[in-house]
Amino acid sequence: MKKIFVLVMMLAAVLLAAACSTESPVENNEEAANEGSGNNSGSENTEVETAGNEDAEYTVGFSISTLNNPFFVTLQEGAEAKAEELGVEFIMVDAQDDNSKQVSDIEDLLQRDIDVLMVNPTDSTAVISAVENANDQDIPVITVDRAADEGEVVTHIASDNVAGGEMAAELMVDLVGEGSPVAELEGISGSSAARERGEGFNNVAEDSLDVVTSQTANFDRAEGLTVMENILQGNPDLTGVFAHNDEMALGALQAIEAAGNEDVVVIGFDATEDAVEAVEEGRMGGTVAQQPTLIGEEAVQASMDVIEGNEIEEFIPVELELVTE
Repeated sequence: MKKIFVLVMMLAAVLLAAACSTESPVENNEEAANEGSGNNSGSENTEVETAGNEDAEYTVGFSISTLNNPFFVTLQEGAEAKAEELGVEFIMVDAQDDNSKQVSDIEDLLQRDIDVLMVNPTDSTAVISAVENANDQDIPVITVDRAADEGEVVTHIASDNVAGGEMAAELMVDLVGEGSPVAELEGISGSSAARERGEGFNNVAEDSLDVVTSQTANFDRAEGLTVMENILQGNPDLTGVFAHNDEMALGALQAIEAAGNEDVVVIGFDATEDAVEAVEEGRMGGTVAQQPTLIGEEAVQASMDVIEGNEIEEFIPVELELVTE
């Protein structure tokens, strides 16, 4: 009898262990699946539908170059808020700074019965085919912050980037003196913003500064850091750097401070929160302030004006100002 009792207890223990061992992997697998889903959602789910609903009378589609930049996040928020105010459906897709993805995204938007297409190009040339595709389907196109090189566009809404580049160069001359050696960090080479800001800067710098090098850092903070490190090594007498946006300027500032060259003046473009803080702290010489919220609002308002058949200017400028300490 004692042996039977021991056998029964042993059998119960085995069954209990088996039950525990079959539960544990299931829980772990579910956790792994949830973690995988969470990791993938950030990269795959790039579409955001905001402002209005399916019952809205009109729909505006917006292809934005990137949301990995505070300037464009603020611009998108301004557009979203205006769409809410006007009661239109607003569909936004993030191109993630990928030319091919933007063209594909726009093709998808055109299949969604939108009334107006707003585009903030990753590249002013690469986006041409997408703009022409919208033209072929009689969908009005509005470009935002960056222009398209070809294709029919109803209006372009942006700051005057040439004037902004000139403002930056004039400030640089004031801060480092005429004829001083400076560098230029350029944005994405195919973008109208990079071309125009560079044009404006060099309009003034050509006669007033010694631009020893102009190198692209693609509007990216990490690239701004790396490129600036290389520039500093080859140009120990550098007195200043103008970056086509604040993200590159902040990367350059990081490299300059790490090298102990705090006397090198950094001037950016956009007046993002981090850059304005750096200016207020005396770490940056200045930044050209755009108004991304207003640009987004104006773009959606212009879309509504087009829908309603109102007259609209071919270029709607948004005022710039200089932020200094």
